[in-house]
Amino acid sequence: MLEFLGAGENLAFAVALALMLLIGAVEAVGLSAGMIGHEIDMDGDGDWLGWLGIGRIPLLMLLCVLLACFGLIGLIGQQVALNLTGALLPGWIAAPAAGVAALPATGILARGLGRILPRDETTAIDPGELVGLGATIVVGRASPGSPAKARVRDHHGQTHYVMAEPDNHGQVFGEDEEILLVRREGNVFRAIATGRPSSLQLEG
Repeated sequence: MLEFLGAGENLAFAVALALMLLIGAVEAVGLSAGMIGHEIDMDGDGDWLGWLGIGRIPLLMLLCVLLACFGLIGLIGQQVALNLTGALLPGWIAAPAAGVAALPATGILARGLGRILPRDETTAIDPGELVGLGATIVVGRASPGSPAKARVRDHHGQTHYVMAEPDNHGQVFGEDEEILLVRREGNVFRAIATGRPSSLQLEG
């Protein structure tokens, strides 16, 4: 077995499997936690990248699948060639053939893994989606032309801090005052008073 794996014709496949195991070991001890979880941000449907599985599972996991498919398909092919002809295929023939065969295999496995692996769902929203939500002035005193910092929770329950000022001339918002964001101009939100006690006052 070691003689088979160490044959020059199988070097590319052995290296691919060794690299796959190395990446898996690094992931297992958590050293690549900051990298393995990143996915390429794209809609994979309808293009060759999506067919390959990019965007469905983390990038390093996809690399591990590709290396495993390349290595295993190459070694299996070489074993079949050895059984049929009594000799291994030259590496310059076996490696490209295994690479071509590994692509659809990787795509199939990636799509399967993408269905069963938990995915991190982003709750990032466009700031414009905060219009219509209630907010609370938390820092400063807001007047027309002089916004103050306000806290608002989006529909996902995430907290955002925005700059808000009164939409009506002559109105002023003090700290802890409850407001309603009615429109957005650049990075500043225009707001009106709600007349309700602020959540900060209720929590206090």
